[in-house]
Amino acid sequence: MAQPTNTFATNDMVGVREDLSDVIYNVSPVDVPFLSSARHMEATSTKHEWQTDSLAAAAANAVIEGDEATTDAGGATSRLFNYTQISDKVARVTGTARAVKAAGRSDEMDYQMMKKGKELKRDVEKSILDNKAQVAGNDSTARQTAGVPTWIFTNINDASNATAATGDGSDAHTDGTARAFTEDQLRNVLRLAFDEGGTPNVLSVGAFNRQVASSFSQGRSNMQKAEDKVLHATFDVYESDFGELKIIPNRFQESRTALVLDMDNWGVAFLPGRNMITEELAKTGDTDRRQILCEYAVHAGQEKSGGIINDLTVS
Repeated sequence: MAQPTNTFATNDMVGVREDLSDVIYNVSPVDVPFLSSARHMEATSTKHEWQTDSLAAAAANAVIEGDEATTDAGGATSRLFNYTQISDKVARVTGTARAVKAAGRSDEMDYQMMKKGKELKRDVEKSILDNKAQVAGNDSTARQTAGVPTWIFTNINDASNATAATGDGSDAHTDGTARAFTEDQLRNVLRLAFDEGGTPNVLSVGAFNRQVASSFSQGRSNMQKAEDKVLHATFDVYESDFGELKIIPNRFQESRTALVLDMDNWGVAFLPGRNMITEELAKTGDTDRRQILCEYAVHAGQEKSGGIINDLTVS
């Protein structure tokens, strides 16, 4: 069939208004599990310090009736520290860009700052979980806070050719040959943590190894919801011999590492007034600039409370 003669159609028209939706779609992930669940603390210096201690090992303890009391040796605390790191994002928008009418937002600067805030949170989460040592910084070098993996050295499971971190934030662990994530590795670290007095409550893994964890048999619990009749073939909680672990997939941690953590012993310390603050920057022309920043340090209360499984395959 052909269009009838002299029919005026949209392809003949001039001035058809554009059809542009007022919704801007963005699927980039913004969830930051560690930053959201760790304790938020206050740092009072760029060198954030804390102390750890432990009890003497349990031993046979029997004394003779009427005997003189023997003084037991005391032990000093360990003093640890981490440096605060500054992370920022800056948006710059012209006066014209703020004046024109745009779809999906009323002010281009507000929209750009909303994006920068989400991007900054992702950057902070990645920095917190990176296997990187602390850097004191100077006039030409930025301070860096040591990431979570650099603090864990007691309860570890890694490849035979890997080298563990010292555990004081001064160095990172070196990778070994990657191997598959197994339930035996997890059970080994949980047992080690228990023997040290720890009670881990979180298993944090990348996407691939989150799916591997779903195949573990001991803690598997398939549940069927009566209201929707859907069989859920995965689980959020792994019930181990030593308690429950909440399994959390994290897009921003090293995918070849599984973190077994007691979140009560981990924190992020922010300098006062420097937790996601926004500042107007000086104008140098027909543009507006805004900076959003935070200054923070990883706080590793007691690394013995959990552990780490390194050198995992990711595909």
